[in-house]
Amino acid sequence: QVQLVESGGGSVQAGGSLRLSCVVSGRTVSGYTMGWFRQPPKKEREFVASMIWNGSTGYADSVKGRFTASRDNAKNTVYLQMNNLKPEDTAVYYCAGRVSYLHSARPNAYDYWGQGTQVTVSS
Repeated sequence: QVQLVESGGGSVQAGGSLRLSCVVSGRTVSGYTMGWFRQPPKKEREFVASMIWNGSTGYADSVKGRFTASRDNAKNTVYLQMNNLKPEDTAVYYCAGRVSYLHSARPNAYDYWGQGTQVTVSS
């Protein structure tokens, strides 16, 4: 059974940083497309970042240059480093896994989801 468990959320002021972690069990992250999504209050879930098997990453325009996705194969963990946070980054952040070698920004393309972690950025 595949499980994804996020951690690292919290409350920060604008301009601050957070690093989210997602520990994966039941499957190795290196052979799996991993994605990060977020759901702001009263809005639909939206794509943030993805990483495929060879380490290639993709980002939403709204976070490009501020967020960085990475992976530690030995720990079977993926990370989302978030810098220069803005109030509009406030959301519940989810990691997701996709049984595919390709990037996707569509939530329904992912097979497994974590429980989410809250990120709140104050101005």
